[in-house]
Amino acid sequence: MKGLILSGGKGTRLRPITYTSAKQLVPVANKPVLFYAIEDLVEAGINDIGVVVGDTRDDIMAAVGDGSRWGAKVTYIPQEAPLGIAHAVKIAHPFIGDDRFVLFLGDNFIRDGIVSLVESFRAGDADCQILLIKVDQPAQFGVAEVVDGKVLRLVEKPVEFVSNLALVGIYMFGPAVFAAVDAIKPSWRNELEITDAIQYLLVMGYRVCHHVIDGWWIDTGKMEDILEANRLVLDTLEPRIDGIVDEQSRVHGKVVIEEGAVIRNSVVRGPAIIGHNTMIVDSYVGPFTSINYGTTITNSEIEHSIVLENCTISDVGTRIEESLIGRNVRIAKSPNKPKAYKFMLGDNSVVGIL
Repeated sequence: MKGLILSGGKGTRLRPITYTSAKQLVPVANKPVLFYAIEDLVEAGINDIGVVVGDTRDDIMAAVGDGSRWGAKVTYIPQEAPLGIAHAVKIAHPFIGDDRFVLFLGDNFIRDGIVSLVESFRAGDADCQILLIKVDQPAQFGVAEVVDGKVLRLVEKPVEFVSNLALVGIYMFGPAVFAAVDAIKPSWRNELEITDAIQYLLVMGYRVCHHVIDGWWIDTGKMEDILEANRLVLDTLEPRIDGIVDEQSRVHGKVVIEEGAVIRNSVVRGPAIIGHNTMIVDSYVGPFTSINYGTTITNSEIEHSIVLENCTISDVGTRIEESLIGRNVRIAKSPNKPKAYKFMLGDNSVVGIL
């Protein structure tokens, strides 16, 4: 089997972070989201992986390279515009050939991996396997109507209730899917929809099976989802201290302090991860926080947040929480009087002031 990861798209819901980087490279527990997808595929024995890239191809290629760090071979497949998941499958046909493959949206998280699912698909004769999860708000998702254990139809974001089984962004296909993506027409948003392709398979009598996952799944397309994924992954960490923690500091719970990091006169309460060459001085880092490499936090408090690399946070009088802070950001209390707010903010930023 081969793997196909979709890593295009503009990440509009994560702006302004994604103005300067691909959404799939936003880190969760200090590791880019995309890397988790690659690891899931490799763990399932899939080492020949195609990555569909768009406007952010240079960033993706620089981060992933040739795949050798995972023992994989990565082939890049350019997509000229975000024309839909099924369009990505269509242009990947020369790479996939007649092989069966796993399609993995590069910003999706699944807790338990895909090893058993890939094994069952390999061993069976299904033309397609879809992963489903029960959700509270099915109108926000593509859903599958399942009756007596069989998938009857797929509906994209149904206005009226059809099912509470939402499609997870991980699919398994045999070569029949290429006939489907060639047969369907663009939707109202001018995209080739993967739900239409799977519906075609159902109508034409191909075997579409399903599996309802019972662990957690997250589409990390919004800041709230990124923070939730960060929380869940951090909670699985094995504590490890490879950096320096002085005698005046306290480390509690599941905390990873990477090599070169220094904690001075501070408290770090896990789950949390402190990246290499980061310095925490006279500060508090609370639960569910990831601090990436090369960052300095001084005389400040932060929790339930993600801080990307090479940031400086100093003398912040109020605790920072539930925040996603981009690369090379500087946050500091201004000594100037009279007091005034001075901002340079990207499009779609949200600022709360008390």
